[in-house]
Amino acid sequence: MEFFNAFWIGGLICALVQILMDKTKLMPGRIMVLLVCTGAVLSAVGIYPKFVDLAGAGATVPLLGFGNLLFDGVKEAVKEEGFIGIFLGGLKTTAVGISGALIFGYLASLIFNPRMKK
Repeated sequence: MEFFNAFWIGGLICALVQILMDKTKLMPGRIMVLLVCTGAVLSAVGIYPKFVDLAGAGATVPLLGFGNLLFDGVKEAVKEEGFIGIFLGGLKTTAVGISGALIFGYLASLIFNPRMKK
């Protein structure tokens, strides 16, 4: 059942974002920021952790999950280090994901021939 919930909930998130992209004039970058901020706000309110318990990877892999992870990191760092944790927490918890994205993006640019769309 875990796989089923992850599949349909993750698919629902992706479908809703696709509808948002198709029906609005928002640029993809703004939609990405909207998703990360929404994930952080839902985490702050206490909704997103319950959602993660239900959906597992279906809720943690999309950008909403990245916002949740940022908020959790900041919350823990503020408990441990005080005010400076606001700046450190998010980077500590997401460093592996950000580094992976940069490394694999760079490797993909070496393997393939990147160019601007015409």
